[in-house]
Amino acid sequence: MIIKNIESNVSGEREVCHECDLNVVIPSLRVNQKAVCPRCGYLLSAKRANSLERILALSITALIFLLASTLFDFISFKSSGLENNIKMLDSVGILIDSGYTALAIIELVTVFFIPAFVLLSLIYLLSFLINGRYPRKGHRLMEIIFKLIPWNMVEIFLVGTLVSLIKIISLADIILGPSFFAFILFSVSMTAALLHIDRRYLFQALDSRYTENTKASTSVKQGEPAVNESLVHHVDPSLSIQKTWALIITSILLYIPANTLPIMNTRLLGQDDPSTIIGGVILLWHHGSYPIAMVIFVASIMVPIAKILVLIWLNYSVQTNSMKLEHQRIILYRIAEFVGRWSMIDIFVVIILASLVQLGNTMSIVPGAATFAFSGVVVVTMLAAMSFEPKLIYNYKSAYENRSTS
Repeated sequence: MIIKNIESNVSGEREVCHECDLNVVIPSLRVNQKAVCPRCGYLLSAKRANSLERILALSITALIFLLASTLFDFISFKSSGLENNIKMLDSVGILIDSGYTALAIIELVTVFFIPAFVLLSLIYLLSFLINGRYPRKGHRLMEIIFKLIPWNMVEIFLVGTLVSLIKIISLADIILGPSFFAFILFSVSMTAALLHIDRRYLFQALDSRYTENTKASTSVKQGEPAVNESLVHHVDPSLSIQKTWALIITSILLYIPANTLPIMNTRLLGQDDPSTIIGGVILLWHHGSYPIAMVIFVASIMVPIAKILVLIWLNYSVQTNSMKLEHQRIILYRIAEFVGRWSMIDIFVVIILASLVQLGNTMSIVPGAATFAFSGVVVVTMLAAMSFEPKLIYNYKSAYENRSTS
């Protein structure tokens, strides 16, 4: 059940919508009930049965599968009597040895370090909360978790791996190792754990445990609030708009070399065959791999362009204090924020192919200069979406007045 008509006279906890800044009161929710903002439709809270226990179990499961995915062979590649077996972390070493340290860092951080940190942090926090205790620095750690979640790209790496295998399956024999299946289970478990997370409920649990474990006469320690902090924060419209414009312009400048320079170079029997993003799409289409060609075209061509255009329109609309199409703009913002990270599929495809196809002069694949530019496009557009303040769509004037009178 979804509760939409949240009135100010209903008894409950007062909250501020993260996206439109509307002050609402959320009533006590029953299991499987959701509360959404009556103005912008943002999901304010969702109550699920045994959510803390479920998140803890899924986090432990995901961490076990993550460890298993690094211990055994991930993929084996056989061609012309030559064979190459790689483990998950072997790709990082191959990229570093080949001089592509930046790509190795991208893979290591987004596929291993951030997911592992998030899972370990959730296990630590939930173990304390379920036992009725307050974890040290719990609020700060929870904030860090929510800042890192958008940079977790486990499921995108998995899709990129599947795409890369389909691209080379006609050239060689591919054998999937035990770690490949462990990584699939890791991706599923972690995605399920993150889907069960409700920010409001977790912070309420932290507040409750802190209050229970702190005597009434004891002063609140700095950085450890005893009550849920308000989500209200004064927005500087001009600063937010200028920062977003700067990131949009940077992404446009990076997008040009990302699509004109080779993103991948295939070396076959001593001859080089560089390929751009659009060139790879056309080649896949000509070979009859229509679904894969469409996936790469949408993720690497359409999504970045669409996201840049949407951010330009959104930023311009709030800069001009437009009050038109508010609901449509907030929906477009959510879509742009969600799909932007999926453009990393093409980068992960290159990383997998460059790690797997290393057979000397017979056949090898190396990343092209466009991989760095395109990685920059994805990262910068994600930062642009994060820097944009969606609440300015609804209350630019009030936010500006708050800043002026403060």
